[in-house]
Amino acid sequence: MRTATLGPAQRAESLAAMAERELDVLVVGAGVVGAGTALDAVTRGLSVGLVEARDWASGTSSRSSKLIHGGLRYLEMLDFALVREALKERGLLLERLAPHLVKPVPFLYPLQHKGWERLYAGSGVALYDAMSMARGHGRGLPMHRHLSRGRALRVAPALKKDALVGALQYYDAQVDDARFVATLVRTAAAYGAQVANHARVTSFLREGERVVGARVQDVEAGGEYEVRAKQVVNASGVWTDDTQSMVGERGQFHVRASKGIHLVVPKDRIHSSTGLILRTEKSVLFVIPWGRHWIIGTTDTDWDLDKAHPAASSADIDYLLEHVNAVLSVPLTRDDVEGVYAGLRPLLAGESDATSKLSREHTVAHPVPGLVVVAGGKYTTYRVMAKDAVDEAVHGLDLRVADSVTEETPLLGAEGYHALWNARARIAARTGLHVVRVEHLLNRYGAMAEEVLQLIADDTSLGAPLQAADDYLRAEVVYAASHEGARHLDDVLTRRTRISIETFDRGTRSAREAAELMAPVLGWDKNQIEREVQHYEKRVEAERESQRQPDDLTADAARLGAPDIAAR
Repeated sequence: MRTATLGPAQRAESLAAMAERELDVLVVGAGVVGAGTALDAVTRGLSVGLVEARDWASGTSSRSSKLIHGGLRYLEMLDFALVREALKERGLLLERLAPHLVKPVPFLYPLQHKGWERLYAGSGVALYDAMSMARGHGRGLPMHRHLSRGRALRVAPALKKDALVGALQYYDAQVDDARFVATLVRTAAAYGAQVANHARVTSFLREGERVVGARVQDVEAGGEYEVRAKQVVNASGVWTDDTQSMVGERGQFHVRASKGIHLVVPKDRIHSSTGLILRTEKSVLFVIPWGRHWIIGTTDTDWDLDKAHPAASSADIDYLLEHVNAVLSVPLTRDDVEGVYAGLRPLLAGESDATSKLSREHTVAHPVPGLVVVAGGKYTTYRVMAKDAVDEAVHGLDLRVADSVTEETPLLGAEGYHALWNARARIAARTGLHVVRVEHLLNRYGAMAEEVLQLIADDTSLGAPLQAADDYLRAEVVYAASHEGARHLDDVLTRRTRISIETFDRGTRSAREAAELMAPVLGWDKNQIEREVQHYEKRVEAERESQRQPDDLTADAARLGAPDIAAR
């Protein structure tokens, strides 16, 4: 089984290696597109570096609706090419590239008008399924079905009886977005890419007009590296315009940030065996099954404030509650909300004044020699964006380079996953863990679950769940620091796990236990443990305060009350 370990030693070695000799490609930004670009380039035989100013997926790619979908609503906009492309990628991810991470999820679309709406919406969903099957990668999902009102209410008893006259049910897929990106990064590293998070590009290196690399600041240990590369790929998402300014170029396009917020509520608050998709006056609203929880989202509003920490305001939360309560027989209240998160979509500016109508297409440009910029797009089509970015970079390389092979390259953990899943009862008997725990590990790590189980075999105390977040084992916290590049408590509670949005305390009750588990791996003393816990608690309080504010300006000011933690 191919694997890669992203611990503290490997990070230091990667930074040193990047500075040692000229790379073929340096990728800036480790969201899903940057991580995908690094994997695409390294699997073509190129030497590759990947740097990220904060943590893997710490921006947009950990704050999405966590859906892998073709974009049903884009059919209504007649954007058939985008839907066709996304459906192909959905199928590849479900069946070949990441079956351990990407799973089918059902959605119910309530019909509110007799006759014409069933015909109209049914035609759209039928076309959606047909396009999926035509790509040869749709067989892993059931076909849509038409439901009467009575049948729909049996599937989703939480709905008001007068909220629908019937329904359609169809399938898409979902993913833990941050976990997926961490796995992408590890897969790239397994094929030879040098990767480092908490490594910030401060400027680009120039020779005349040409970009020949970047200065990279080690945010953790201090110091600066000159990383030279034949081609630099800027995959910094909503920071694209900021990064472009480092080369004094306005760029051929601009990226606008659109804020989307999501609420997380416990599973028992909405009585349903299926997700929901609801129309709003602006877009659509999803109610998405998420383990022992539901995710409700999203909003779609312009954002021009702090990009690192977009804040959800009280008005945002009220908007979602109002719209979901319009169809629920037992309305949700603020007290039902466990978690809230806000993310920014990087949309290509220029097509429309309304962010909900801006293009989800992506663009690749070569604004100056040596620098490629990729922007726009959607999470589901990251692999296509990455391929296009590397294709563009290859034009600037004076050597023959193989075509992209990522369509045939499973992510770490995919190989052997189905066999281990079939053997899960035997694994449970061997390890002493309940079979539900084994299933949890297999669906988060795939075949790499064996590495987590080895930690438990070496120290049985790691087989216990976290005291205040019992969905997760103590071993997973250690593994996040030793194998997945987690450097701070926030990295673990917010992205390697989802404790920050899946518990009413937002992870504060788990903070000390998690920090003490990370400490031996990362060499923290008692003072550093205390700093990590205090910083996390301040971050949570700042987020809570922002969610009490009436609008974006006041919410942003409140959220910025907790600065980012720095290394010792």
